[in-house]
This record gives sequence, C-alpha cells and structure tokens, in this order.
Amino acid sequence: MPSVTVRNVPEEVHRAIRVRAARHGRSVEAEMREILGDSVKPAHRLKLGSLLAEIGRKVKLTDEELVLFENMRDKNPARSASLE
Repeated sequence: MPSVTVRNVPEEVHRAIRVRAARHGRSVEAEMREILGDSVKPAHRLKLGSLLAEIGRKVKLTDEELVLFENMRDKNPARSASLE
C-alpha cells in the first residue's frame, strides 16, 4: 500500500485531528486515512448499476426483457490493457 508524507501541517490542524481520532477510537494515522477516503469517495456518489436499475424501472421493463438483458451480458472479466 502506498504511503504519503504530509509536511508543515499547522499545529492546530494536527491537534484537531488528534482530538477527532480520539473521539472515534482511532489512531491519528487511521483518522487521516478516513478523512482522505471520505473526501475522495463521497457517500452519495451515483453508481452505474443503480442508475441503470432506475432507468429500467422508469421504462417499466418486463421480467422477460430483464432476462434477455441478463443473458446478453458478458460475464467474463475485462482484460487488462496492455501498455507495451
């Protein structure tokens, strides 16, 4: 797993993270991972599968149509791109 070093963090910011970590029962490092993760992966992001299911409900697909789509779906995992 990659690691990151953050230099010149203001003392008041570091103190606030320490307090927040203590409230959550985590280390400062674990709290910082949580903060970073929350900031780049918001909880309310739109997921493609949910969007497609919502579209299907709106157009009122029948069970038979859903089975057709499921049978057409490629169930093999995608191959990695070759950069050579």
